[in-house]
Amino acid sequence: MKLQRILLAAFLVGSAFVSASAQTVDEILDKYFAQTGGKDKWMALQSMKMSGKVKMQGMELPFVAVQKAPNKMKVTATFQGKEITQPAFDGTTAWSTNFMTMKPEKMTTEQSENMKEEAQLQDPFLNYKDKGYKAELMGKETIEGTECHKIKLTRKPVKVDGKEEENTEFYFFSVADNVPIMKRTTAKEGQAKGATIEQFMSDYQEVNGLYFPFTTTIKYNGQVGQTLAVEKVETNVTVDDKEFTFPAEGGK
Repeated sequence: MKLQRILLAAFLVGSAFVSASAQTVDEILDKYFAQTGGKDKWMALQSMKMSGKVKMQGMELPFVAVQKAPNKMKVTATFQGKEITQPAFDGTTAWSTNFMTMKPEKMTTEQSENMKEEAQLQDPFLNYKDKGYKAELMGKETIEGTECHKIKLTRKPVKVDGKEEENTEFYFFSVADNVPIMKRTTAKEGQAKGATIEQFMSDYQEVNGLYFPFTTTIKYNGQVGQTLAVEKVETNVTVDDKEFTFPAEGGK
């Protein structure tokens, strides 16, 4: 009888410890925002300009990325003295530079529609429920030696070849540092369609009270495709909407 009581007591203590130590997805996200500047500061972010170098296929190209709330964006790289846009979005129309003609070219209507989600300046986890998203804690996984919380984020569906598809992303938050160190998705279109894309984020640095990863390495099916080395981040800069607009004929 005494042994039964001891075992029961041990079980109850163990159960209490598990309940106390287990974290919900919202608790993990709250720690993340607190660690990187606070929700209020993230909500106050209305524009951002990021510059640095992208390394790919043995080349190192200067790049500039500009974003403006809610979802205007433009990424340009300089190659052999020429400016290449890959891509841009003005809130309605997506476009990019055609590598063959080196002229700006509008993307498809479907791509433009999907870009409304992809180009958002605001962190997808910020007030995610209000956006109609769903975040689920999928347990833990070790990423390159770092123990992480694995969170599945389901965003609004995207269209692929005219059909709606589930839009899911997996984020891996370091248990020790409370920041995402990797994001995993599956390419839905283009030459890489079906490939597993992993974005490894590191070297978090503070800029005006917010923390951003200054190094991002992108892998396709485990192979490194490109690495972005950020050199400067500016927040809440003045950006003219014309910056994102498809150039008029004869424009650059």
